[in-house]
Amino acid sequence: MLEMISDLLRSIGIDPSFLAAGAAGGLLRSITRKKIRLREIIVSPIAGMLACVYLTVPIVQYLQLIGWPMPENNFHVYLASSFLVGNSAMWASDLLFGAIAKWFGVTKEPPS
Repeated sequence: MLEMISDLLRSIGIDPSFLAAGAAGGLLRSITRKKIRLREIIVSPIAGMLACVYLTVPIVQYLQLIGWPMPENNFHVYLASSFLVGNSAMWASDLLFGAIAKWFGVTKEPPS
């Protein structure tokens, strides 16, 4: 069953290991919050996966373009980058939505 899902993801151009690394980054972000919410534990890995699928390859290619020193094995660079993207995207979204909420005058967090 897992192999079938992996083959399906690869057929549409998504590396399953990137999804796992992005989910791990999102999960780490959700469990390091002051107040752990079940909703965030579920949503953060999904958002981390989506961010890493779309942002990992362009980020690594940009780093290579500007001459950032890379190890011989690019696969490890992609995995580490997807973990960082999954984690960082959630922090960036918190900052963005916090600024939008402040701009609209919303100060109270939604109920969990």
